[in-house]
Amino acid sequence: MIKTITGNKDFIESLRGKRASFLLCMSNTKTANIEGITQAGIPGMLHLTPTLDAEFIAIGEVRSLGSIAETPKGVPTPALLTRAVHLLHPFREIEMLELGLEISPKLEHFKLHSFGIAPSDSISDGANIPAEEVFEKGIQFAQNLTIQSDYIILGESVPAGTTTALATALALGYDAQDKFSSSFKNAPSGIKQSVVDQALSRIGENDDLFSILSKVGDNMLIFNAGLILGLQNRDIRIVLAGGTQMACALLVVNRILQMMEGELDTSRIALCTTKWVAEDTQSDIKALLEMNDFALNAYYADFDFSLTDHPALKLYDEGEAKEGVGAGGALMYGLLNGLSKEAITRKVESFLG
Repeated sequence: MIKTITGNKDFIESLRGKRASFLLCMSNTKTANIEGITQAGIPGMLHLTPTLDAEFIAIGEVRSLGSIAETPKGVPTPALLTRAVHLLHPFREIEMLELGLEISPKLEHFKLHSFGIAPSDSISDGANIPAEEVFEKGIQFAQNLTIQSDYIILGESVPAGTTTALATALALGYDAQDKFSSSFKNAPSGIKQSVVDQALSRIGENDDLFSILSKVGDNMLIFNAGLILGLQNRDIRIVLAGGTQMACALLVVNRILQMMEGELDTSRIALCTTKWVAEDTQSDIKALLEMNDFALNAYYADFDFSLTDHPALKLYDEGEAKEGVGAGGALMYGLLNGLSKEAITRKVESFLG
């Protein structure tokens, strides 16, 4: 039920039956305000998507709005999958990382890590991120992190994050065109490319790595690059639960290591995404992962909604949503702990009435 994208299955098999802590990175970029660039949430309220996702996976309800985030076509957030797995086989703990939100989740009794990071501007205007500072905060968080479980699952919720990830990868010199996924079945390539081109036009020949990241990136990519490197001297295993955005965080790590003439020990790191990303014909996560100087174990959860008749969930199998809120990693966790495809499907259906 878990398939290999790169590497071998040894890492993932070592997690079978183990307990995980779930960490969710939440961030806003004003790139999401550009009309038509993303459908990761409610039009006009996209900044609320990470906030609502966090509330739903933690407590099963949303407090910052009347209903869960869904796309204009009615595709509900992948947070449903993460919540379903948590109810069927609970994570050891759920913690939130606030990496620049306009509105914080309304939660009690859940650890919310706040880093004093502001939401980033649109990359079409220059994202205006204090990139080196955000990176250092990621390192510090990793170095001070304490968990009670066997490993970490790290998810993300960043509307328009695939656009900022594409711009970042291109700005860093990777051959990444047409390799990033989209929240749409048919990616809005014209709008996205126009925004990316505007972002890239702001890069100067004298810009160093962090100057580039400050102009075209987002807080999640930069912070998680620091987190990944900050865990290098820690005996903590981590699964990056995401698709092409998490792959881009690794591309950032790769460039930083090249600058530092360093190496990455990937024996305690893996990536896990959904089948919808792994089999997406309009993106190529395997190619992105293979652009790194280091080898990485990467997987996808072989889960789809073929067992449901619910029209909103059927849209996932039609390509209208693919990943987010740690769905791939959560599905992996459920499957490794004996949950069936049917059990997960029925639990997700129960949220929709």
